[in-house]
Amino acid sequence: MSLFKARDWWSTILGEKEEFDLGCLCVADVDNSGSGQDKIIVGSYMGYLRIFNPHPVKPGDEVQPEDLLLEVQLREPILQVEVGKFVSGTEGLHLAVLHCRKLCVYAVSGTLGNVEHGNQYQIKLMYEHNLQRTACNMTYGPFGGVKGRDLICIQSMDGMLMLFEQESYAFGRFLPGFLLPGPLTYSSRTDSFITVSSCRQVESYKDLKGVIVTLSDDGHLQCSYLGTDPSLFQAPKVDSREINYEELDAEMKKLQKIIKEATKTQDILPKSEKHRDVIVTAEVSPDLDAESQAIDSEVKAESVPSVTVKITIQSRVTAQKPNLAVCVQAPLAVTCDQFVFDDLEPDSSETVMLSVFLKGNCSPSELEGNCLVSYNRPTELNPEGIPKVAECNFSLPLRLICFPAQPSKAANHKITIDTNKPPISFVTIFPDFVDPSEDDQTNVLGFQFLTGSKTTLLASKTSQRYRIQSDQLEDLWLITKQLKLRLEEHFKKQNCKDFACTFSGSIPLQEYFELIDQHFELRLNAEKFRELLSERAVQFRAIERRLLTRFKDKTPAPLQHLDTLLEGTFREVIALADAAEENQANMFQAFTKLKSATHLVIMLISLWQKLSADQVAILEATFLPLAEDTQELGWEETVDAAISYLLRTCLSKSSKEQALTLGSQLCMPKDTSRLKKNITLFCDRLAKGGRLSLSTESATQQAVVMPGGCTTIPESDLEERTVIPGSTAMLPSHGQMAKQKSKPALSEDAAEEAEKP
Repeated sequence: MSLFKARDWWSTILGEKEEFDLGCLCVADVDNSGSGQDKIIVGSYMGYLRIFNPHPVKPGDEVQPEDLLLEVQLREPILQVEVGKFVSGTEGLHLAVLHCRKLCVYAVSGTLGNVEHGNQYQIKLMYEHNLQRTACNMTYGPFGGVKGRDLICIQSMDGMLMLFEQESYAFGRFLPGFLLPGPLTYSSRTDSFITVSSCRQVESYKDLKGVIVTLSDDGHLQCSYLGTDPSLFQAPKVDSREINYEELDAEMKKLQKIIKEATKTQDILPKSEKHRDVIVTAEVSPDLDAESQAIDSEVKAESVPSVTVKITIQSRVTAQKPNLAVCVQAPLAVTCDQFVFDDLEPDSSETVMLSVFLKGNCSPSELEGNCLVSYNRPTELNPEGIPKVAECNFSLPLRLICFPAQPSKAANHKITIDTNKPPISFVTIFPDFVDPSEDDQTNVLGFQFLTGSKTTLLASKTSQRYRIQSDQLEDLWLITKQLKLRLEEHFKKQNCKDFACTFSGSIPLQEYFELIDQHFELRLNAEKFRELLSERAVQFRAIERRLLTRFKDKTPAPLQHLDTLLEGTFREVIALADAAEENQANMFQAFTKLKSATHLVIMLISLWQKLSADQVAILEATFLPLAEDTQELGWEETVDAAISYLLRTCLSKSSKEQALTLGSQLCMPKDTSRLKKNITLFCDRLAKGGRLSLSTESATQQAVVMPGGCTTIPESDLEERTVIPGSTAMLPSHGQMAKQKSKPALSEDAAEEAEKP
């Protein structure tokens, strides 16, 4: 027998033959009286909305009329009533009434009465949402943890959850495996929606914070998050005991012995080439492929040649999961760049063949390739294997990107390389470009690039000089590099150890600056295209929203040419995207040309100043810090920061200049004037005795290294003309660079002699 029973406190009968359901009842201080006294809100399927404020009555007495605060007929069936913070800009309570095809939010207020009827209550419609689907029920709450307001979620009869952020419709989602609508509620503790499916299962759904949704091109849909998995392991409490220092010392010595033995036998990286577990070698075919293997090449030539590269992997131990990656610098490409093999047994090998060809419509800055093999080597202590790598480089032939052609006497750009040995016939050092049946004293050679430009190489008959000339500055690089490498290889075979190349002309900085400006202008264009695309995309989405609003309205208004405006904006977006894509391709070509010209400038500076290998490495790291540049980190700002660092350290002229600090953030500059000024100052300080070094000692002793009689370097644009040590050539100032082109260092007679075929 129960001690407690439900005792009558107040009751009434609502209407006549009206129908009610679970959602038709709500209790809350709907009129925001401030007293905290709740009212009873009741809605019926007949469309009647009633609000009661009950008072206790004596047994047998009837309900007092003042208990009914409000009764209105809304003309549509009421499915559910709820009270919450549904109006933006205020945290007051409002009444939400759900109809079959409409959601209405009302404000309930009361005014003091002047007669015996008491206070007068009324409702005011704040806003309403016309529903596209027939509603079943709703729930509300601070979805997503919002504060100071409540959001509403409506479940339709066909299983769609529609979420409303007060006066705005947010989005909708369909419930999976839906058959019939079930009860719906919101749990603020777990921030999730709870319902009962048609399978009689309770389901909880949580639109989750911080989830990244990715879709791959092969249809793999994945939701992931950034962070670490929580550790559910909790260390058990240990019983306190006294420490035995003798046992602790013995255990420490034992562990140190194990660590020492492991470090001796379990080296991850090999100590020398002879003891490598896996050796990878690459052999480039001496001849071009008889049938070209070029695929989807952009080069506008009759035929694009290819060359075969044979890669061999030799394993002395068991190599698990070997993976070969082959990389060449764009615009070069390979027919296949990834190879996966089965586990390699000891003393086994694998061989693959691939072809390299010119894919992009510009000449590469490097004719080099790289092979990298990654694998796991199992050990006793680590049976799953220790990750290791093996790599090798290979050089591609010059014939891959150019072929012999008639030499050209006229050219816009010319450089002259001096040597300390008599000139060598091109038949000897360029046998792949000269017919052996020709005269053995051939001293002029033409190179026709697949991209359309031409470069000419001349050897002087009366001096130990070679001239390289072309209409494009960047095309001088590969021919100059090949000349230097082939001369060094020739004299090495002759057992000549004192061969050297030098450069005594002027560095072609003005022509180099033109390539920098071309590349930077394309970067500025890319930024403009990005901003315009963003503006047009915002405009396109705004027009879309207006059109959707018109289409969803039951009584749609005229479109007022919104469809025409949408189509025009769409065409603008497509045109801007095409222009941005074309600009991106042009920027890649400009960067490739800039890298070629940069390689050339680095070589000329190293030959001019007779730099060591370490100094050349610093020069390359300064001027070629990026394999490719982006809008976020570009070549100009990176090189400017590197040169500024050298000017303030090893090339500084005072301790005061060394104390200056650089900015911590790299950003795209407004123009290239500062960069060009720093490059000019960099060359000027090298000419006055500065030496490249990353050590702090050499930087502090720079004033002692400077040759006597040299004055400090002025910071103004009117730099003095500086005499290069050991030469009669002069480096022009920054102001004179704009007027002076690069000039050959040969005398007029020698130049005329060198140009004769």
